[in-house]
Amino acid sequence: MNVSRIALAGGVAASTVLLLAGTASAHVSVQPQGEAAKGGYATVNFKVPNERDDASTVKLEVNFPTDHPLASVSPQPVAGWKIDVTRSKLAKPLEVHGKKIDEAVSKVTWTADGKGIEPGFFQQFPLSVGQLPEDTDQMVFKALQTYSNKEVVRWIEEPAEGGEEPESPAPVLALSAPAADAHGAPADDKSGEAAKEKMTASSDDTSSSNSDSTARVLGIVGIVVGVAGVAFGVLAGRRRNA
Repeated sequence: MNVSRIALAGGVAASTVLLLAGTASAHVSVQPQGEAAKGGYATVNFKVPNERDDASTVKLEVNFPTDHPLASVSPQPVAGWKIDVTRSKLAKPLEVHGKKIDEAVSKVTWTADGKGIEPGFFQQFPLSVGQLPEDTDQMVFKALQTYSNKEVVRWIEEPAEGGEEPESPAPVLALSAPAADAHGAPADDKSGEAAKEKMTASSDDTSSSNSDSTARVLGIVGIVVGVAGVAFGVLAGRRRNA
């Protein structure tokens, strides 16, 4: 009897832990498709789960960091959602590809045209962003999630370094090491090797062509010498007969 009670209590405790873990991990997050390399461009997805049983998510507002502004932000259309892109003046202009940019995207808002994200579902909102900063390892995007019952959940708490995850963490995009070709430099030396191989092949073809020409000339000379020898022999024979 005691064993059964202990097993039951253990099962309840385990279920509670799993339930709390699932609740804690269900928040607005951002992940790149592939990598988000410093100094480059990337496509990122904001993943929004619905955490309520009696309401749908009908709006998502993502605020962009002002300390690392992005000159290029292009949203991908999402069926059933209207997209608004807000741009703001920069305190310090950016220089991108030799051009000065004095404004950047400060916020992107998705508003549902229909039912939105219903209970038990999630939605992803893709963005193409760049040029990513080179002087930081991550970017923090503060987000607001609005439900159909007018409730607003503010995902704006920045995680402390080495500390526990806050109750309402802001989406954080981790940046990877810069790619070799982030600034137009070649990612490898394959193009150079290909050029060398092409030059070698061309040189080999030229050598082969020269060898063929030499062989033809020698052949013609041999034929001429042979004909001259035959003619000389004929003339010599005629003189002897005379």
